[in-house]
Amino acid sequence: MILFLGLVVLLYGLDMSLASEESFEELKACLASPLAKLVIWGLLSALLYHLVAGIRHLFMDAGVGETLEGGKLGSKIVIAVAVVLIVLAGVWVW
Repeated sequence: MILFLGLVVLLYGLDMSLASEESFEELKACLASPLAKLVIWGLLSALLYHLVAGIRHLFMDAGVGETLEGGKLGSKIVIAVAVVLIVLAGVWVW
């Protein structure tokens, strides 16, 4: 749900940035605010977690980590990798 709503916001920002030079400058000024950066970081966080979990499912489709122990280990790896990527995304946004 977060990714879907975030996509709407990002598409509106893309439309605004392409409409005119003035609207691009307005969007640029809006995205410089801490609240906008927090929203962007939140959307990136959801996207990165979704990406890492999707890669885990691809491995599971290939037969890796289908046991109970493998599933538990895989979920811990997903959370650890996602946390690292989310922190890196936060550094990049801020």
